Amino acid sequence: MPRANRVFLPGHVWHITHRCHRQQFLLKFARDRRRWRYWLFEARKRFGLCVLDYIATSNHVHLLVKDRGEGEIRRSMQLIAGRTGQDYNRRKGRRGAYWEDRYHATAVDSGRYLVQCLVYIDLNMVRAGVVGHPGEWEISGYREIQVPPQRYRIIDMQALGELLELPGTNALRDYHRGCVEEALLSERLRRDGRWSESLAVGSAEFVNGYREGLGVRARHRETVELPDGYALREPAYAYDRSSGPEMAALRHDNGADWVD
Repeated sequence: MPRANRVFLPGHVWHITHRCHRQQFLLKFARDRRRWRYWLFEARKRFGLCVLDYIATSNHVHLLVKDRGEGEIRRSMQLIAGRTGQDYNRRKGRRGAYWEDRYHATAVDSGRYLVQCLVYIDLNMVRAGVVGHPGEWEISGYREIQVPPQRYRIIDMQALGELLELPGTNALRDYHRGCVEEALLSERLRRDGRWSESLAVGSAEFVNGYREGLGVRARHRETVELPDGYALREPAYAYDRSSGPEMAALRHDNGADWVD
């Protein structure tokens, strides 16, 4: 497997995906998913991680975060991945890797692209056929946005509302619910690889600007036109059968190869 290249540029919204080792169902029990959420909360509290959405499934997680340029994403991923794995291995008397050695991050444009990514995350367990509606899955940003907890809130509702240009929490909640319901009615439930196989997704201006920002690191990476927007893709040889495309963008060693 080739060593991951540094593809992080500060200031963007990032869709992060991370799978359990060998795609095992190490998060199949609610207590383990709750433990992952606990460490996500700790990352927000300790490092100021700006979380816009999240979901923990049975064998992988999704995070939508906004970078503040203070290295908080790198430190947060170290904490969340490391402590979740340690807790599980200690409880089970298990040794060995808990996560795949790489997690993937995609830079997400604003506007409709941000909305599409948000809904894509929310509908994860509906696509899997586990639930009929995202509100039925406990460890999810959808439930937190729609029914905010009294304590231990993770999602930065103000930041999300500002990014979507919505005037307040109630408007955000109504808009978010409407977007999800529209997607459910239109049956837009197929897996969309652009959110987990690209380095950047958005308008041509956004994707090309991101590519230019990478400088020499953009070598061999190409901008491709999609039915709805553009994406910056890794070359095919960056992947192998053991890792899968979702693992190829960033290195994970209970750390990450981010550029602070």
